[in-house]
Amino acid sequence: MIDRRSAGQIGNEVEGPTIMAFAVELGAEFATPPHRHARGQLIGCGRGVVTIATEAGAWVVPAGHAIWLPPYQMHGGQSFGPGAGWSLYVSPAKCAALPETPRTVAIPPLLREAILRAASWPDETMDDARQRIADLVVDEIATLPPEALGLPLPHDPRLRRIARALLEEPAERKSVEQWAAWAGTTARTLSRRFPLETGLSFADWRQRARLMRSLEMLAERMPITTIAIDLGYNSVSAFIALFRRTFGVTPTAHPIARPR
Repeated sequence: MIDRRSAGQIGNEVEGPTIMAFAVELGAEFATPPHRHARGQLIGCGRGVVTIATEAGAWVVPAGHAIWLPPYQMHGGQSFGPGAGWSLYVSPAKCAALPETPRTVAIPPLLREAILRAASWPDETMDDARQRIADLVVDEIATLPPEALGLPLPHDPRLRRIARALLEEPAERKSVEQWAAWAGTTARTLSRRFPLETGLSFADWRQRARLMRSLEMLAERMPITTIAIDLGYNSVSAFIALFRRTFGVTPTAHPIARPR
């Protein structure tokens, strides 16, 4: 169905099948400007890394994961390295039981195969067999727990300015006091309000921003030493240790870093 209409047209079809899906193969990086559509969307990454940004925060989607975007959620995207994946659109009526905010999720094999089956359908006819698959997909999305691959943005404009600066340059090593002065606030306000507005301390938020960027750099096949230095870690071993504590494997053992 993607051959006949653009993804934007599909995403804005309020009526029609419960789900519509298509698979993509990327030979190069791509970027999409901010946009929204009427259907909920699940963007899955089979190879490479995708970053999705919204007014509420930023999410990294590594291989084996997807990001859920509820209907009318403004978002833009950026891929890193050659990759492959899929996109699923869910009718607005079926989104009532699905998450109301964006989230990154790990995709179990059953859900992945069901979505790829839907992507292979040559038309939009929904017979009983296809509807059962569609209902399974919706039910599975509703049960997926969020993964710690998102960075919510604070509401306070001073803190949001700091957060956006760190997303653009996560290696920046200003102290809390220096960041506060730069944004026109106090270190006490920054340290107190950041966890209230994001659920993460300022130090944890900054550390997660670096780790998210490290996934993008791994997808671009950058050397581990370069990643550690460019992201401002004191040593390569410190970066590797933190990466292992967060993701359960070393950078070189992560699926993103494996040869394609």
